[in-house]
Amino acid sequence: MFKLQTQSNNSPIGIFDSGIGGLSIAKCITEQLPRENLIYVADSKFAPYGEQPLDKIIERVNTIAQWFIEQHCKAIVVACNTATVNAIDQLRAKVSIPIIGVEPAIKPAAALSKNKKVGVLVTSATAENPRFLSLINQHKNGASIFVQPCPGLVNMIETGQQDSHECFALLTQFLSPLLANNIDQLVLGCTHYPFVSKQIKHIVGNNVHLLETAQPVTEQLSRQLKKNKIVNLSNGCGKSLFYSNHHNTNHDQLLSTLWSTQLRFTSFI
Repeated sequence: MFKLQTQSNNSPIGIFDSGIGGLSIAKCITEQLPRENLIYVADSKFAPYGEQPLDKIIERVNTIAQWFIEQHCKAIVVACNTATVNAIDQLRAKVSIPIIGVEPAIKPAAALSKNKKVGVLVTSATAENPRFLSLINQHKNGASIFVQPCPGLVNMIETGQQDSHECFALLTQFLSPLLANNIDQLVLGCTHYPFVSKQIKHIVGNNVHLLETAQPVTEQLSRQLKKNKIVNLSNGCGKSLFYSNHHNTNHDQLLSTLWSTQLRFTSFI
C-alpha cells in the first residue's frame, strides 16, 4: 500500500499516459469538470508502453502513481489502454484513492453494429493481454471482433508525424484487413489514436463509425468524485499543470498543438 498524503476537495486529479495520448482525455475532463485542478504527466521517455515489457509498464505506472500521491492527488486517471489492461489491477490493490482506467469501447461498439462486425485498433501489448481478451468475450454480444495491432503508430504520433504520408500509409496497412471484413464500427483502443482520427475517417469512409474513450472516462471520473465526496466546489476554473520527461522545444510545441493552446511543461523523472 502506498503511503497517502493529506487530500481535500481542492486537491488535484493526476492524469498520465506514455506520452501525449492522454491529452485527449485530459482535455475532455477540463471541458466537462472545469473546476477541477489537474496534473498531467507525459511519460514520453518510455513511450510507447505497448512496446515495453510487462514489468517495465508496471514499474512506470507505480512510479507515477507514487509521485501523484506525493502531490496530494485525490484521484488518478490511467489515460492509457496498455497501462490499464496490464497494470491497473495491481495498482488498485495498493492505492485507496479512486483509480480510473481506460478500456476499449467494445460494449457500445457491439451494441451499435448493424452487421455485428467490429474492428479494434490497439497496441501490440494490449492485443495479447488476457484482460483485454476477456473484455472482448464479455461484451461482444454476438458480434465478430477483429483486433488489429498497430506497431509503430504511437511512435509516429509522439514524434509529430501524424500528418505525414508515412503515417497515412501505415494506417492504410492496418485498416485494410478490417475493411476487408466489412466492419461498421471501429474502436480506437489507444488514447493516442484520436489524434489521427481525421486520417482514419478518410480511409474508412462514412460507413464506419469511430468510437473513442474520452467521454466515458470523464463520466466515470465524475461518478467517482461524487461517490467519494471529493468534488471541487470552489468557484472559478481549476488549474492544469503539465509534466514531461522528454522535454524539448519540438515536443512541447507538438503537445501545445494537440491541446490547441500553448502549454508550459515542467521536467518529470
